[in-house]
Amino acid sequence: MEGKRYLVPARLHRVEQELQRSRFITTVAPAPTVEEAKAFITRVREEFADANHNCWAYVVGPPGSTGMAGMSDDGEPHGTAGRPMLTALLHSGVGDVAVVVTRYFGGTLLGKGGLVRAYTGCVQQALENLPTTERVRKARLRIELEYASVDGVRRMLAAHEAETLSEEYAATVGYQLAIPVTRLEAFQAALLDLTNGQVLLEVLDPEE
Repeated sequence: MEGKRYLVPARLHRVEQELQRSRFITTVAPAPTVEEAKAFITRVREEFADANHNCWAYVVGPPGSTGMAGMSDDGEPHGTAGRPMLTALLHSGVGDVAVVVTRYFGGTLLGKGGLVRAYTGCVQQALENLPTTERVRKARLRIELEYASVDGVRRMLAAHEAETLSEEYAATVGYQLAIPVTRLEAFQAALLDLTNGQVLLEVLDPEE
């Protein structure tokens, strides 16, 4: 389970520039899943349906990860748009990110090298001023403990950045928590110490 914190786009971000009379519009958006990346690409393609090209790339997951990545030249010569765009994303230090570069052809041919430089530069320019936020991978926990431990556990939650999802009071007290994966091991150790081992703890599926 990957516990790393990493930067992701905070919101949709767009920049525009003109190169050799062609108009390039670069749109960047958060893409926490492949489905959301593809839905974003579809929206931009529909918005600029009259453009000559809507080239795209996305990286779902931590920065630099290629397990869930995609790209398209959308009619540009093979390897001149999607691949350089994806390379720029992979080296950006940002994860869960999708980008579409829309091109309105201005009549001047850029050549293969010029296209690679243009599409790379568009993505890099958009990323320079991209508003970002930190994504923290979380796990969901279920704990069950005695009433005597409740006050101590409640004090612990904030220290470990744990969020209470639900509480249940019966013969014992049950909590469902969301906690950063990086804090999980320390929280488990502190919980066992606080309750003298009198606690049931179950790690549920990671929260995306």
